[in-house]
Amino acid sequence: MGAMNELIDAPAVNSVAAILAESAPNVQWDSTAAAAHLLSDLNLRARTDLVAQALQADIGKVPGAGYPTAAGSFRAALGFEEFTGWVLWPVSEAAAALAVASGSGRDFDDAMALLAELTPRLTGEFAIRRLLRQDPDRALAIIQAWTSHPDEHVRRLASEGTRPYLPWAVRIPALVQRPEATLPILSSLYRDPSEYVRRSVANHLNDLARHAPSAVVATAREWLSAADANTGRVVRHGLRTLVKKGHPGALALLGFTPAQVAVAGPRLDRKILRVPGELTFSFDITNLGTEDVTLAVDYLIHYRKANGSQSAKVFKASTLTLAPGECRSLSKRHAFRQMTTRVHHPGMHALELQVNGAVHGHAEFVLETA
Repeated sequence: MGAMNELIDAPAVNSVAAILAESAPNVQWDSTAAAAHLLSDLNLRARTDLVAQALQADIGKVPGAGYPTAAGSFRAALGFEEFTGWVLWPVSEAAAALAVASGSGRDFDDAMALLAELTPRLTGEFAIRRLLRQDPDRALAIIQAWTSHPDEHVRRLASEGTRPYLPWAVRIPALVQRPEATLPILSSLYRDPSEYVRRSVANHLNDLARHAPSAVVATAREWLSAADANTGRVVRHGLRTLVKKGHPGALALLGFTPAQVAVAGPRLDRKILRVPGELTFSFDITNLGTEDVTLAVDYLIHYRKANGSQSAKVFKASTLTLAPGECRSLSKRHAFRQMTTRVHHPGMHALELQVNGAVHGHAEFVLETA
């Protein structure tokens, strides 16, 4: 995360302070400038919070100032091309926080508009969560109108900013409890001309699949009934988690119906593997049916946890079509190395195959760590 932390560094904060001093001289931006010297040893989120609080502190020093002063200052700064990049994350957070604190509906609506103006310089997907948490229905009504905005960054903000499980962002309980609330936004955008927007739509749909699989499958079916050239890819990406989980409705929608197959394997190239290392496994699949069959082939690694139990994670192996009686041999390599996102624990692990949602075979191996 070291490189990520430097996305908001001292030169960037100093630049923002200098731009604001020139574009909004009615505010003394001393706290913001001072924050540039306090970033060491802070992660990106902490740097964002520090600078956002400094911006609010500077505005708070002006008698009677509040959100309108901040909005005017930030809009004036947009006249500078250098007012861009990750340092605008704390700018947008400060604006949203001041709008929420004011309690004014007018400030709320204007803050939403300001985020739409800022988002082409840097996404407002994190700051908008403050406003969604404050008044989800009011925010969603404004966001729905963004789905026809001429700027693809604003249209993407409509989808990305409302994701139930947006990485790095605070959770909005209302978005988890009411999956139907954001589906109209997605249905307005799934045929968007921008791949940037469509990718966000697919990720949002995949988020919803975690707690509303039936609604997701129904929505995907509706989209496919009014599809364009890109809809299939959007749906496949949006259903990826349900496919890995073997959800029958998602599999059937993508053409992976229950299949009569024989699976031999998995065969492992070793029984003991030391980290870091690679495990190679092979298997054979035969179509026992009388018609061609399309197969989604995945594999499950049952990782040993620190407490000795196991937890499975699904990985993609292949997608293939077999004629009646056809047999296909496949092999795959899986790497094991220690990462910040996955710590490997020594002991017994297992590998299984999954074909169109049905699990086949079971092979165990021992993982050794340094």
